[in-house]
Amino acid sequence: MMMNKGTRYFIWLLMFPLMFSSSCRNTWLEAKPDKSLVVPNTIKDYQALLDNTSTTFNIFQASGLAEMAAGDFYITNTSWLNLFSIQEKSAYIWEQTSKFYNGEASTDWVESYKRILNANVILEGIEKIKPAANEQQEWNNVKGSALFLRAFDFFHLAQEYCKSYVASTAITEMGLPLRLEYNVNIQVKRSTLQQTYDQIIKDLGLAVDLLGSHPTYKTRPSKQAVYALLARVYLAMENYDQAGIKADAALKIQSELLDFSKLNNNASYPVERFNTEVIFHSTFTYGIFNATRLIVEPGLYDLYAADDYRKQLFFKSVAAGVTYRGNYSGDKNFFGGLATDELHLIRAESKARNGDLPSALADLNHLLKSRWKGAYTDMVSNDPDLVLRLILTERRKELIFRGIRWSDLRRLNRDSRFAVALTRVLNGQTYTLLPNDKRYVFPIDEEELRLSGIQQNER
Repeated sequence: MMMNKGTRYFIWLLMFPLMFSSSCRNTWLEAKPDKSLVVPNTIKDYQALLDNTSTTFNIFQASGLAEMAAGDFYITNTSWLNLFSIQEKSAYIWEQTSKFYNGEASTDWVESYKRILNANVILEGIEKIKPAANEQQEWNNVKGSALFLRAFDFFHLAQEYCKSYVASTAITEMGLPLRLEYNVNIQVKRSTLQQTYDQIIKDLGLAVDLLGSHPTYKTRPSKQAVYALLARVYLAMENYDQAGIKADAALKIQSELLDFSKLNNNASYPVERFNTEVIFHSTFTYGIFNATRLIVEPGLYDLYAADDYRKQLFFKSVAAGVTYRGNYSGDKNFFGGLATDELHLIRAESKARNGDLPSALADLNHLLKSRWKGAYTDMVSNDPDLVLRLILTERRKELIFRGIRWSDLRRLNRDSRFAVALTRVLNGQTYTLLPNDKRYVFPIDEEELRLSGIQQNER
């Protein structure tokens, strides 16, 4: 969405303190702002800031490093050597902390906290506006959206920079710096992991009562998006009851699935942006994901049956093997947002873990019918272990390159039935990531450590 010149100037003003806080903290505080810059003072002004989807919100989601490390693709040694970014090279081989950034800013960390800073500005500003009766809905939408977006970033940061959530130890494990105010001079230490998840759930609990069921645009949050994100959060927490309840609440608002038989296989990106499954649109990208470099792991590609439309729609053959093109973003950027297909799989897993195998298989079969060529034969089983395995396999296949696999590996590695060791080979050298390895947590941004004095993750 387009914004007026004044609003764009104000966005620049918001970013000014963040950009210079590392070296010019004393000078920018003394600088007088240009009188021509526009300070938001209406609900529409704050909504315009939220709608800044091309440079602030809805992009650069904190899932890139996780997707690089999740093991679903490989690149050649030449491609690895030609990567511009040190952190991309490091994430690919699960590098140790001391060599991980080598002076680079952690993109996922910096971009996420930039959005959190913006969300805090909006939350503080909107509270100063007393809405008229006919403005209440718009006011609610602004506040609810900012709360959702802050929670969205805190959650995905936690998947990369904190240990996996375990209820019995979360109160002692290190969480995120929970920056809840717009003031870069306030020193914020790391919370506990329990406090991090509590804050995410608190923000979403407030947002759900403020937002409408359906968004005006899919780049905006909604009540359904809140429920969908809560389902993802509770799944990561291994609270399968609540994950299923929230997935069900979201699906009751809208549960439609794409009919893959109607997608255009000749298109560069067959899955359209803002399609009927998309609840909330968000993307992430890095150079390593370029289709000329990324080759899908053959074992993963072979999981797709010949009659599965995803095998032809998600992938294409290149000289080095098979690459990926099934982005729900409709372009080269990876989709990390929320969609109904994920919710069907979360609800299915919840039901399977609670022993309701017929309902779990009903959800799974309903999804697969929309992906299948010709007649589809329902999966049937009374074996709880088999049903759960079927669901987790389809989860990996359906949600490929959506920024989700890393979080799944972290929780599933705690169960010996599903634990896997990841390996990659570069120039004859083998790199391995064992289940529950400390390297399932990425190093925190080096500049953040220097400025705030927070503790680095142990790897």
